[in-house]
Amino acid sequence: MMKKVLFLFVNLLFCCTFIHAQDVKKSDLQQKAEAVDPQKNIASARSLYIHAFNDYVNKGQIRQGVECAVKATALYYKENFWKEAFDLLRRADQAVSASKLPVSERAAAHYLCTKERIQMYMKLRKSQSVKDQLNLMESQASQTDDETIKNDLLYNKAIYYYTFGMNAQGNAVFKEMADKLTSSKEFDKVDEVYQTLIANGRKSNNANMVAQSYSNYLAWKDSTSAIKHADEIAALKKQIAENETAIEERDSSLTTRWIIIVGLGILAAALAAALIVGAIILMRFIFLTRKQKKVIKLANESNALKAKFISNISAQLEPTFKKLDSRQPEVKALLDFSNHIQTLSELENTPDDAIQLEDTQVQPFCEGLMDEIRDKVKSNVNLTVNAQKMSAPLYKEYVTHILRHLLENAADYTPEGGNIHLEFKKRGPHSYQFLVSDTGCGIAEERREDVFKPFLEIHDLTEGDGLGLPICKQMALKMNGDLEIDPQFTKGTRFILDLHS
Repeated sequence: MMKKVLFLFVNLLFCCTFIHAQDVKKSDLQQKAEAVDPQKNIASARSLYIHAFNDYVNKGQIRQGVECAVKATALYYKENFWKEAFDLLRRADQAVSASKLPVSERAAAHYLCTKERIQMYMKLRKSQSVKDQLNLMESQASQTDDETIKNDLLYNKAIYYYTFGMNAQGNAVFKEMADKLTSSKEFDKVDEVYQTLIANGRKSNNANMVAQSYSNYLAWKDSTSAIKHADEIAALKKQIAENETAIEERDSSLTTRWIIIVGLGILAAALAAALIVGAIILMRFIFLTRKQKKVIKLANESNALKAKFISNISAQLEPTFKKLDSRQPEVKALLDFSNHIQTLSELENTPDDAIQLEDTQVQPFCEGLMDEIRDKVKSNVNLTVNAQKMSAPLYKEYVTHILRHLLENAADYTPEGGNIHLEFKKRGPHSYQFLVSDTGCGIAEERREDVFKPFLEIHDLTEGDGLGLPICKQMALKMNGDLEIDPQFTKGTRFILDLHS
């Protein structure tokens, strides 16, 4: 059981190992093979994959042919047709050797065949044959000079050792793989692999394996926590340095400047202390419990406490900020930033609080919001509302906040002679949509998801803190809805607010 799950995890984690620079369209034969359910008609699926393999080889598309041959092989030995399975892999290897592919691509294709052959030897419990194939895979991986394939090789080595009871060697290989991912700061991947190993040990009733995996997991968590905290503190220091520079350039009042700097220093120290306290609490509970479920629960509670602590710090600094001259842009920006942090924290910490819906006449509601921005748009900007004369159950406070923010953004970014459009659609008996579109400069595709995430970038607070859209996103989620950017709209930007009553 552990071997099967580990192989499945490897395929998910390191899929697309052999993808070319440009995707090749699948042939009709391969598409037909993939459409057949092997549970219902394994012979038909296998036959189609073999035909697809022959067709690809005849066309010189060796990589695609090898992939089809590997899939057909798995369907052979699933019914214990071992000779046919080995013969098909041998044919695939011959096709690769006879091809004119570069050495690295031939080695990558051979690697696929050898990897499938290892799975058969493992099922047949032939330890020496598996070891011989692993040596061959190591040679093939070195010829590809592909780091992803080398990582995949480490997984297969670990699986070999664990399958045949060599836990110490398996742990050593697995540690090598974990160290490589950790050095590149791919912490989530390593964490997921450790969780998989622990789960596999439990399913196979291997108490020794569970104990070793969990012990290694705790040790790894210790080392990565220090790395993460160091990175977070370095990021805070960088942000403080940049904020200090911005304040010195823009603030003519020495007293005000130092008050702000001291306030930011206190906030940074409090954040750093919160991270350290949170880490100590988390590690203390990890060492006190051996139950994975409780560890995850305590980690979530610690994160919630840190978020609440940050909100409290913001609230405590607000009275001090209000004593400053709010006419200065920097002071006003800090006050707005403090309020936005509190709002965002409240939304994140109360996801399950009930909200009260009320029937709202949609058309006058939309027209009223559009009227609010008429004096804020540039000349000759056309404002239109398209809403049915009907009522809908809405949580007006949040919906008003979201649509007002989107319309004000549209007013800022829409040039003279442009268009701003607010539309309402009923999508089902209990589903509704508000769409806000403009003909401004638009948002780059690679930034569309990041605009809803807070604190990803360092902002000049006098020009905005970047928390407006994250707050709107949280409000939408709290109403059992969502807020997204329409990827199909290319003449500017269109936001879609989905609501479900």
